[in-house]
Amino acid sequence: MSQEGLDKIKKDLAEALAQRPVISAAIAEAREKGDLSENAEYESAREAQGLLELKIANLQNMVANAKVLDSSQLNADKVQMMTRVKVENVSVHQVMEFTIVGETEADFAHGKLAATTPIAKALMGHGKGEIVDAKVPSGIIKFKILDISL
Repeated sequence: MSQEGLDKIKKDLAEALAQRPVISAAIAEAREKGDLSENAEYESAREAQGLLELKIANLQNMVANAKVLDSSQLNADKVQMMTRVKVENVSVHQVMEFTIVGETEADFAHGKLAATTPIAKALMGHGKGEIVDAKVPSGIIKFKILDISL
């Protein structure tokens, strides 16, 4: 993943950790209202706490296992993580451009394609000018790699 992606995850983690006292206060307030067996506010606050703790655990795991790629170590000879690739769908002559990123950074609307997608997997390791077959759910799409950049 990129340093930018790791920074976003760390920011999300800090925001989630900041929510812990808010949820605890909501639980305490609901607890003061009496019988917990019929207290919907208490159940709701406990459920929110469980979801928050799950989110925190997932984010902490992502930070702990993150591998940040150093862009100075990359080259544009072959399609790889963090490279920007311009391709043409050979059958419909449509040109697309996107950056290959980790799954947590994927955002197709902003031109960031997850490396785990069928198209990215097919392109990885191939160079400029090559025609690659990408096996997608609707069949096979042929892409010509027009350009690779960092």
